[in-house]
Amino acid sequence: MDKVKEDRPDEGFIKTLKILAPGTPLRDGLENVLRAKTGALIVVGDGAEVMEITEGGFETDCEYTPNNLYELAKMDGAIMLNRSAQRILRANTQLVPMSTIPSQETGIRHRTAERVSKQTGELVISISQRRGVITLYKGQVKYVLRDIGVILTKANQAIQTLEKYKTVLDKALANVTILEFEDVVSVFDVVKVVQRLEMVLRIVKEIEIYICELGNEGRLISMQLEELVSNVPDEGTMLIKDYYVPHGEVTVEGIKHIMANWTSEELLDLTVISRALGYGGTHSSLDLPVTPKGYRILQKIPRLPNTVIENLVVTFGIFPKVLQATIEELDEVEGIGEVRARAIKDGVKRLREQVLLERHM
Repeated sequence: MDKVKEDRPDEGFIKTLKILAPGTPLRDGLENVLRAKTGALIVVGDGAEVMEITEGGFETDCEYTPNNLYELAKMDGAIMLNRSAQRILRANTQLVPMSTIPSQETGIRHRTAERVSKQTGELVISISQRRGVITLYKGQVKYVLRDIGVILTKANQAIQTLEKYKTVLDKALANVTILEFEDVVSVFDVVKVVQRLEMVLRIVKEIEIYICELGNEGRLISMQLEELVSNVPDEGTMLIKDYYVPHGEVTVEGIKHIMANWTSEELLDLTVISRALGYGGTHSSLDLPVTPKGYRILQKIPRLPNTVIENLVVTFGIFPKVLQATIEELDEVEGIGEVRARAIKDGVKRLREQVLLERHM
C-alpha cells in the first residue's frame, strides 16, 4: 500500500483494510472489476449522510457477491454497499457531494469519491478505468492499493529496518536498566529510550498496514513482527509510568497519544520529549537526575501481579528503596508474604546480575 497523503491512518482505517485484504469477497469483486476495465465508484456505508447525497439509480438490496459487484459495475453510476459490505443496497446511483469540499483530484470519479468520503466519513472506493488503479478514501485519508508483490517487498524491507531499530532499542533499554540499578539516570537517558521506542512503534504501525493489505499472504510477516516486538508496547508504557511527572490531567496514555501524533522533526528533538514527560523543554533539563518508580523492572520478576507492583511503588515511592528494603519490610507490604518477599529479592538480584553480565559481553 502506498500512502499518498500526510494524514496518518487511524485504528478505524486499519480495520477497514482487513475487509479489503486479498482473498476477501470484497477484494475479489474489486479485482474482477479491475480486470474488466469498466471502472467503478463504490460506497461502503448506508448512513443518513450518504443517503442525503444520493440521487436516482435503483434499489437492489441483494446479497453481496464478487460476481454481482462485477455485473453492476458495468453501469456508470455508483454502487452502494452496507457498512459490513455484505449486501448491495443500490446501483447506478448518482452521488452529489458538496462542491465546496476541497479536492486535489482531476478525474470526475475520483473527485466525487474524495468529496463523498470527506463529507460522510464513509469508505469510498474508486477504480480507475484507464489507469487500472484501486483508490480508497476514508475521511481525510487516501490510499492507493498496489500489487501484492510490491507490498510484500516493502513489508520485508520494513521488517529488516525494524530489526536494526529493535537492536538499537534493546541496547538502550539494557543501558538504562544498568543506570537504574546504580541510581544514576538522567532525563537525557530516559528521553533517548522513549524516542527509540516511539521510532520502533512507528515502523510497527507501517508493517501492520502492510499485513492488513496482504491478508493471507502476510502471515509470515505477522509472525516475524510478533516475535520482534511482542514486549515493546508494555516496555514503553512502563518506562513512561516510571518517569513522567504528574501534572494537571496528564496520564501515561495521554503522553503516548501525544507522541504518536508528533511529526518526525518533533520526535527527533529530545527537549520536546522532555517537556512531554514534565521536565521542561530546555537543554539544561536533559541533565537533571531522575529516579524510577520501579514499574518496568518489577514487572520483569516472574509471577509478580500488577497489584503487588503497585503496592510496592506506593509503599516505597522509588525503585532504589525497593532495592534496599529488607525481607521484613517487603513482607509488610499488602499482598506480599514472606515467600513472595524472598522471591522479589531473588528476582531483583538475578535481573541485576543479568544486565551486568550483558554489559561486559
